[in-house]
Amino acid sequence: MDFASQLNQLLGIESVQHTSAEDLLKEIDAWQSERQNVKPNLGLLDGYEPVEIVDESPTLDVFRSPGRGTATTTAEPSSSAGPASQTVQKLRAKQNLQQLLPNLATILLSNKSDDAISEEILELLGFEEMDLVSDVLRDRKALSGGKEVSDPTSLVRESDAFLERGSGKRGKKVRHRHADRGGDDGKINFTAADAKQRLHDQLAANAAKPLFSGTAGPEAEVYPHVYTSSAIQSVTSSYGSKFILPLGTTRHLDELCEEVIIPPSRPIPPKIDERLVPVAELDPLPKGSFPEGYTELNRMQSIIYPTVYRTNENLLICAPTGAGKTDVAMLSILRVLDQHRTHPEGNVTNLGSTINRDEFKIIYVAPMKALASEIVRKLGRRLAWLSIQVRELTGDMQMTRAEIAETQIIVTTPEKWDVVTRKPTGEGELASKVKLLIIDEVHLLNEERGAVIETIVARTLRQVESSQSVIRIVGLSATLPNYIDVADFLRVNRYAGLFYFDQSFRPVPLEQHFLGVKGKTNSPQQKKNLDRIVYEKVLELVREGHQVMVFVHARKETVKSAMALSETILAEGVAEDFDPTEHPKWETFRRDISGSRNKEMKELFEHGFGIHHAGMLRADRNMMERMFEARALKVLFCTATLAWGVNLPAHAVLIKGTDIYDSGRGQFVDLSVLDVLQIFGRAGRPGMETSGVGYICTPDEKLDHYLNSVTSQHPIESKFVAGMIDSLNAEISLGTVSTVTEAVAWLGYTYLFVRMRKNPLVYGISRDELQDDPQLGNRRQQQITIAAKRLAAARMIQFDPNSGHLNVTELGNIAAKYYIRHTSVEIFNKEFRPDMAEADVLVLLSKSTEFDQIQVRENEIDELKGLEANVPCQVRADPDDSTFKVKTSGPAGEDDEPGKKTLMYTSQEKVNILLQAYISRAYIEDFALVSDSAYVAQNAGRIIRALLEIALSRKWAKSTAVLVAMSKAIEKRMWPYDHPLNQFGLSRDLLYNLQQWADELSVHDLAAQSAAELGKLVHLNERHGQALLRAAQEFPTAAITYSLRPETPDLLKISIKVEPAFKWSEKIHGSFERFWIWVEDAEGVFILQWAQLTFRPTTKSIPTEFIVPVKASSLPSHFTIRFISDRWIGAEEDIPVPLTSVKMPTPFSNHSPLLNIPWLGTQVLQKMSLIQAYSRRMSRLNTLQSQCFFTLYNTSQNALVAAPSASGKSLLGQFSAWRAMAPGSGQLALVVTPRKGPMQDLSVTLRALRVNEANIETCATAHDLSRPVRAPSIRITTAACVLALVAESISASFLNKLSLVLCEDLTEMGDEYELAISLLRCIGQTYPIRFVGLSLSLDNPLDLGDWLGVPEAGLFSLQPSEREQIITTTTRTSSIPHSAAFFKTNAKTVYSAIRATPNDQAIVFVPSRSICIPLATDITTQCAVDFATRGLLNADVDQERVEYALAQLGDRSLVEPVRHGIGIYHRGIPQGDQRVLLELFAEGVLRVIIMSHEQCWTTPLRAGLIVTLGTQYLRFHPDGDRQLVNYSINEVLRMQSLAVRHALVGRYLLICHPEEGDTFRRFLDHGLPLESQLMESDAFRKWVEEGVQKGKIKSRQDVMDMLSFTFLARRVKSNPTYYDAESGQVDEILSRFVDRLWPAPKEPGESAPVEGGEPNATSLQSQS
Repeated sequence: MDFASQLNQLLGIESVQHTSAEDLLKEIDAWQSERQNVKPNLGLLDGYEPVEIVDESPTLDVFRSPGRGTATTTAEPSSSAGPASQTVQKLRAKQNLQQLLPNLATILLSNKSDDAISEEILELLGFEEMDLVSDVLRDRKALSGGKEVSDPTSLVRESDAFLERGSGKRGKKVRHRHADRGGDDGKINFTAADAKQRLHDQLAANAAKPLFSGTAGPEAEVYPHVYTSSAIQSVTSSYGSKFILPLGTTRHLDELCEEVIIPPSRPIPPKIDERLVPVAELDPLPKGSFPEGYTELNRMQSIIYPTVYRTNENLLICAPTGAGKTDVAMLSILRVLDQHRTHPEGNVTNLGSTINRDEFKIIYVAPMKALASEIVRKLGRRLAWLSIQVRELTGDMQMTRAEIAETQIIVTTPEKWDVVTRKPTGEGELASKVKLLIIDEVHLLNEERGAVIETIVARTLRQVESSQSVIRIVGLSATLPNYIDVADFLRVNRYAGLFYFDQSFRPVPLEQHFLGVKGKTNSPQQKKNLDRIVYEKVLELVREGHQVMVFVHARKETVKSAMALSETILAEGVAEDFDPTEHPKWETFRRDISGSRNKEMKELFEHGFGIHHAGMLRADRNMMERMFEARALKVLFCTATLAWGVNLPAHAVLIKGTDIYDSGRGQFVDLSVLDVLQIFGRAGRPGMETSGVGYICTPDEKLDHYLNSVTSQHPIESKFVAGMIDSLNAEISLGTVSTVTEAVAWLGYTYLFVRMRKNPLVYGISRDELQDDPQLGNRRQQQITIAAKRLAAARMIQFDPNSGHLNVTELGNIAAKYYIRHTSVEIFNKEFRPDMAEADVLVLLSKSTEFDQIQVRENEIDELKGLEANVPCQVRADPDDSTFKVKTSGPAGEDDEPGKKTLMYTSQEKVNILLQAYISRAYIEDFALVSDSAYVAQNAGRIIRALLEIALSRKWAKSTAVLVAMSKAIEKRMWPYDHPLNQFGLSRDLLYNLQQWADELSVHDLAAQSAAELGKLVHLNERHGQALLRAAQEFPTAAITYSLRPETPDLLKISIKVEPAFKWSEKIHGSFERFWIWVEDAEGVFILQWAQLTFRPTTKSIPTEFIVPVKASSLPSHFTIRFISDRWIGAEEDIPVPLTSVKMPTPFSNHSPLLNIPWLGTQVLQKMSLIQAYSRRMSRLNTLQSQCFFTLYNTSQNALVAAPSASGKSLLGQFSAWRAMAPGSGQLALVVTPRKGPMQDLSVTLRALRVNEANIETCATAHDLSRPVRAPSIRITTAACVLALVAESISASFLNKLSLVLCEDLTEMGDEYELAISLLRCIGQTYPIRFVGLSLSLDNPLDLGDWLGVPEAGLFSLQPSEREQIITTTTRTSSIPHSAAFFKTNAKTVYSAIRATPNDQAIVFVPSRSICIPLATDITTQCAVDFATRGLLNADVDQERVEYALAQLGDRSLVEPVRHGIGIYHRGIPQGDQRVLLELFAEGVLRVIIMSHEQCWTTPLRAGLIVTLGTQYLRFHPDGDRQLVNYSINEVLRMQSLAVRHALVGRYLLICHPEEGDTFRRFLDHGLPLESQLMESDAFRKWVEEGVQKGKIKSRQDVMDMLSFTFLARRVKSNPTYYDAESGQVDEILSRFVDRLWPAPKEPGESAPVEGGEPNATSLQSQS
């Protein structure tokens, strides 16, 4: 014990307030008398030397408060004038610095330099007071009273002896007397009488001064809800080197340990207006949610109640464990429930029915899974009466959409919630409905996991600001020294939502004992001392009649420690103190425990001991809890699980040792402060005892650590720096950060930012830097730039340092999705190869930095050797190399010498062995190895899934297949070579016999046999055979068929049909089964295309198509279709696809260039009516129209124009139609369109010209079309109407009048279109009918032109790039499967594209109407992030016009998007609303309009930016099944064409999956393939059947003759493989096609049609 403390005890000094000078003088007299009395005893004290009074009043006076006789006046410059006066006032205002003022005076009196002084003062006051330190240094001389000290070192040294006890009773200092004092060294020696007179004079002088100086100093901030029993909680330097323990703390020292005892805190007197809130006064919701017997809220809860239940303030509640914080969280939950319920009139008996459960979600973030389970039980039980669903979401748990929808409160862990909120949809959609986020134990910020809490809070705060939603944050914490910083981080109002309660608010006062056990760490002596201390403390407590819970840190240690204590008790002869037989229920409990199979538990029960840990059976644990609660057990040895999961208090808790094995780090670590506080929270029985006591036994060197931590001496710092890079990648992947500026803003939401400003030196920030940049913008930008460069180097993002743009890559998305560290990704980039086997995958997996903390210990070597001997995959390159030796931590070093005693395994090899042992279900004995194995297995499944997706993204076939197999191996804990039916839980005998007698048979072979045959096969009975048959039939397999369809000379389409070939069992398969399917090259190295298929109970078949690039000149020998189950080992198929007979189409290169010729004017139309009509629309023809005009308008030859979309083709078609009206021609032009929409659009366009040259007729039926032609007419119809006309009969007069058939949109030609034109060509071959075709750019137009009879001069084929208008096409790919996540993630891409075209409007096409509103909401959210309060509305838009339009809308869901400049357009919108939206877009009020994809065919709108967001949509079948269908290339081209505008630049953005992106870009750049669909045509079959039935078709030859007029006949020759034909077999394939279509007899007695028929019958040819 130090000298000052001993003197304090002897003098009995206590703090006294003096109200007058006379009182103070009396005290001095009394003190002098006491000093004389105690003088004889002073010599007994250690290090005592006589002391003398030293006059330091000039220095100390400036630190005395004004109320204590030091009032200042402007007349005295030393204390009131100038800057020094202001500095003094600042010091007085800082209440938390009062105890440090004597220390400050001592430092100022020294003769050290200012630099040295500044360091000492900065450490004393802390970096938070940096400005004050500058002022003190500036006014140093004035503050020290102008006094020069010749020996300041002596002064400081001697005064420090007393200053360690803070400010003394009388504010005086004593100094040690030195033998070599001599001379005038600045010390003024005087007697007690002199001191008394001097003090009297000083007080008299002060009395003459005015009470007020006229200068007001800054007042200390006082927060209304900070409750602490002392003026200062702790005094620490910024490095934590100095601290003051609570008053009354004692310290004892003996040969076993050093013990520090901290007494219970003194309760704080209640305020005048404080009262406990009775439960009866609460609202109905909270009243019914508190259990029976809960009569009133405790003091803490009563103080918080008005804020937590009556407001939506964010809260930070710092209170000791057991103070009732969970009930405060309950009140905040009830606040949300109350806000989301209806309030009907009158009394409501069922309050639960008034709650709108679908409108909110509540997230409770608990620090660990055990506590999460306890919270779920507690909340679920207390809210059951309201029908509120509470679910746990931790670990590998997932929630289905149905579970998410029906759950209101989700209890999770920080890591799990981080993972969930990284997903934009599914579980991630929870975040959009969250109204309350409760973070329990928020003081975890100070631990490694704290970075995760910072991440989720920052993400939530940004969501609140961006979406303008209300998410309340409630933080629950143990007492914190810097609670204000945490409150600022959580955006808590310091004056409304900050609540701090010290230890005096514990329901049962706690006395804390900290015991530092002596001895070398982990030495036998220290363990012996520890056991002895535990024995003494437990014995003392039991003799006092108390129960004790002893907490150890391993399951085995509970029994081991209990046995050791039992032996010691027997040896010491004190067993009777623990004898449980006196308990009245002892016989009953003994009878109960006799039924347990736990021998140790039964043996220890006889001695009054119990054990409890998670490895025991639930029944045994419950029994222990009941016995301890009934006081039948005196001592319970348990693990920390009991403190977290079960509310079982005791008078005393004792923590035996603080070393705990952390599998996450692979080593023993210190017991966390969180666990200590939780365990101490179990001390004391509320309502039964008035006190509790907690003991913690720790090695002597860690005593100060636990003293500091448990008593909240150190401010908690941020741990975010270590996880910043991975967190940044997650935000970029999520889309919330896309630039450095946004990343800097994101960093400002973290606790790191708060602490960097408060304590900059800890984070490497100098004082000057903070002063120059208070918001640390440059530092944050520097940190983000460094992190971005690291991510870019790992290929996880694309970073442009010049623009600051951050774009995530596929690799970054995968890392964020699976929580993979960037350091692991760097290893994968270096080590991952395309041809890895199982052993290679295990080695790569083991190198992941997630396992860096796994260490090898000497006591594990033998067991690891045994495990390695039994694992199937080789761990090391040369296992027989005895010189291969490595260090304990990390890989082998080059400096390891042969023969040097080092461990035989690296940490990577240990991980490898443990993972293989886990898969093999090997038994592991060592506890630490068991823990390591569980950690490895838990993380390996996640990492291997990430590797699988990386391999898929790189299209590595072999590695992908191996990774799928290894992923399933870890999940199922069986190797890929094990029998597949091992997964069905069959009996051991059956499995053994199956492998013994039928191992060579496949599951398919087994499923084909009967139960009896299988029973006999496996040498068992039919019952076993039936079980085997059922498993074989339920084993997921599929029947796969395929066909090859060459699309272009370099693209081959593989059409695949997959049909389930197993019996569906909901118990076995659940609601769906997922499969991977891909096409790989001949070498099996690369995946050409891949997809994921989903089987459901109603699935009949799933068609899918892969378009793969090939070279016609060097086709590979074959491809392979690989089909693999995502979940079932052995469920896979390999189907070879031979390519030897494949013939690719001949390439066409003779496309027409766009000539550089003069533009033609409208006068070339010659007729004045046409010139006038078209001059109103245009002044000239464009280049394409000028180039093709002569052929189409001035000649009658057939023509085909294949040109890019929106290039002016339709106008050329109109010109040809007007030419057909010329005198001498038939004066009937037939315009054929594929659908009704274009028919109606063209009709409106031609009528709008108001040209009297011809009648414009729209023919929707065959009857309309066949009307007599009495005047020049242009009849616009569909292909279906033409087919109906020619299939029935067509008059010769009609054919005579028909002069032109204009075929629009031939690229959309289906079976009806082709058949109609082919029949028209066949029937009208003797008539002078002109055929003109219009189509988009084609890859090869020759066959189409030949079909229409187009000569070479009439063929105009332009490639897509040959267009006059400029249109830029950009493709963005995303590997996220088609889901809401795809659209949520890419919403920011759409928004960025819109922002990049500020002067243009945009049309966004989405797959379905259900996506329109969510996408509009996401875009609006992005506007809010950019502080665009008007959304996308331009500044010149009249708000009144907007409001007027909003009032006209009938669908109110459109109001909010339109208010922000976004329109929604699809078929489900009422006609009136559609008209309003189109008008707003045409007027420029709406900047963006979002449409469902089918609207691309009918919309009249065009825009400068067209976005296709997604190229797949769901097609629902009547049986309930759904199928994912790709957009047709025609749809994509149609969307692209809407960006074409005259003389303006258009932009087209295609956002799709990588596979579709490659295909679409190929067609967009080189033109479309066009094939016949007659082969699969129902229309052609129907035509043949009707023709045969009516006698128009006499023979198969008639059909063959007709086929010669089809497009099919030409394509079969050019592309035979597409139609399953071989080169030279065209006639044969067409003949087989006719045979297949030729109708069979309808009845048994009816014969087939006789070829040749009756002589008078009219054949197809005769019609011509």
